[in-house]
Amino acid sequence: MSSPYLHPISIDRMMEAVEAVRQRLLRACRSLEAAAVPYAVTGGNAVAAWVGRVDRAAVRNTQDVNIILRRSDFEAATAALESAGFIFRHVSGIDMFLDGEGAKARDAVHILYANEKVRAGDLHPIADVNEANTEGDFSTVELEALVRMKLTSFRLKDQVHLQDMISVGLIDDAWCARYPDDLAVRLRQILDTPDG
Repeated sequence: MSSPYLHPISIDRMMEAVEAVRQRLLRACRSLEAAAVPYAVTGGNAVAAWVGRVDRAAVRNTQDVNIILRRSDFEAATAALESAGFIFRHVSGIDMFLDGEGAKARDAVHILYANEKVRAGDLHPIADVNEANTEGDFSTVELEALVRMKLTSFRLKDQVHLQDMISVGLIDDAWCARYPDDLAVRLRQILDTPDG
């Protein structure tokens, strides 16, 4: 395996990467809003939005944009996103909208379908778009639904996101009672080992 080409270390390059994700998020959300398509931002951007409400220094950058849509709104969402310059692709079982020609899967808006399981083995389906907080710059999945989704997926990055939310006081021991036993056990595990 050959080594990747290393660009010079650059704060500008780092900030451009973060800004590209931010612009992609806002462009996608604005296009959906203009078309009156209900949606909710989820994933790392939703975690960052909630954590940033408490402590912006605790916000972690993310590399992609994840949006929940109802499957029945997919056609309208496709028209809206394509009008904003996104290109639809179905790759490895995932519907996504690449951010222009030549974009990689990391440079995309990834679509999750409301009330459906992301993977067949998931314990629970994801949130509906009506479980959204609409008081900010974009519609974000409500905190309780976001935590439920992170507990369902429970990959390493989901566990880190849960730790971030715990670290700023968004989640505490009382939250275990909000979820079914299979998810409460996972939350207890993270609460008992907050530093991993």
